Amino acid sequence: MTTSNLVVQTPALTGELIEQIAAIAEASGVKRLGTSAVRLHGVSEDANIRAEVQAWGARIHADCAYVPAGRRLTDCKVLAMDMDSTLINIECIDEIAAFGGVKEQVASITEAAMRGEIKDFSESLIKRVAFLKGLSVDVLQAVYEEKLRLNAGAEKLVSTALDSGIKVLLVSGGFTFFTEKLKARLNLTEARANVLAQENGLLTGVVQGRILDAQGKADTLRAFAAEHGAEPHQIIAIGDGANDLKMLSNAGYSVAYRAKPVVQAQAKYALNVAGLDGVLNWFE
Repeated sequence: MTTSNLVVQTPALTGELIEQIAAIAEASGVKRLGTSAVRLHGVSEDANIRAEVQAWGARIHADCAYVPAGRRLTDCKVLAMDMDSTLINIECIDEIAAFGGVKEQVASITEAAMRGEIKDFSESLIKRVAFLKGLSVDVLQAVYEEKLRLNAGAEKLVSTALDSGIKVLLVSGGFTFFTEKLKARLNLTEARANVLAQENGLLTGVVQGRILDAQGKADTLRAFAAEHGAEPHQIIAIGDGANDLKMLSNAGYSVAYRAKPVVQAQAKYALNVAGLDGVLNWFE
């Protein structure tokens, strides 16, 4: 029978909190992983106790992850990540729209799509991109330089994964202008996204070619995993919006990062407190 560890992460991880959760989870051992993380060994598998652990985590603002004991990062072969609001801090299309004075209109559609209220991602993207018509392509560089930042722990997660032999895929319903820059910056294995059409230095307000939607993201991950010989249990996938759900369903480690409720409900793991590098603490 496989035993489980429980990894708890929160900035304010005191000895008293560790004692509390060790008792709740009926842990057989405790290992500190630093000032903000602890691994509890041999915890109870009882469903009621698991529910109590998650309720405790929500109450004190801690991420609580049950992971099979003995798992190592090197057991994984693929790390797939969404871009907007996952790897980076912004929704690029909203920030592009801001330069045209239409951020509010575009952001409201983005939010509804990410919450899963708009079922057809392609339709929502077409509507949003139409608002960008006539903007200078120079706006894209301005967004990259002035607004785009990597989320906490992103560089450490990616570099550690690559150093461990894991292939890293950035797959986004956003735009290649940004994914290609991030691919070069972080030495990613592959990046896939949508192409913003342009003409005479201006955005035309349409997406060039086939739109990379939720199904497209899932298909891209499956093909990438097959190329690198990765089974589902060897895949880590991270996302935040409803259009990531199909992609996440292909991963043994499906991770909701600061995610919408619909994603939190379906993903196996969640990072609501720790940075992206919190994933690393799950492995021994």
